[in-house]
Amino acid sequence: MAKRRVEMMEENRAKLIAAARKAFSEKGYSAASMDELTADAGLTRGALYHSFGDKRGLLAAVVHQIDAEMAARAQRIGAQAGDDWDGLLAEGAAYIEMALNPEVQRIVLLDGPAVLGDPSQWPSQNSCLQATKETVERLIAHGILKRVDAEAAARLVNGVALNAALWIAASEDPKDVLPKAVEAFRYLASGLLAKPVV
Repeated sequence: MAKRRVEMMEENRAKLIAAARKAFSEKGYSAASMDELTADAGLTRGALYHSFGDKRGLLAAVVHQIDAEMAARAQRIGAQAGDDWDGLLAEGAAYIEMALNPEVQRIVLLDGPAVLGDPSQWPSQNSCLQATKETVERLIAHGILKRVDAEAAARLVNGVALNAALWIAASEDPKDVLPKAVEAFRYLASGLLAKPVV
């Protein structure tokens, strides 16, 4: 009986996140009605409050889901690059390029920071930071990167990618800004190389 109750709660959470993701993407956080999105999920406001506390908590869950998907996609792209260095650059560029996705723009890069605060403090960013730190540690150990503090380097590399994505999302012409942001990201990251690129 308790197991079924837990399963129902998880199903309700998933329904609310899916409905909120659709509503926040189409209307934006502030214009999305809690009554409409709970009705779309076939649930009540009580279910929303029980699962997430409030609308802000629901946004945090949606941002976490999308941000995790973004990180997984960037990591898959990085893994296909061949080596750790090219993978680090490919992963960062992929994250930046996702800023062109309207759902990512609106929910993660515009509404997320406005409602939830500094993205570098989000739990989903911490897992991304850890993965980058591990890559940086390997690159330092192999003499590819300068002997810098791995956490500092990882935070700065992630910060550059995140701020580039925020810039793209907030710009008047995201497609024009994208190549500039990716190029600058690559040049800044290359400053960590032990031997300059020839």
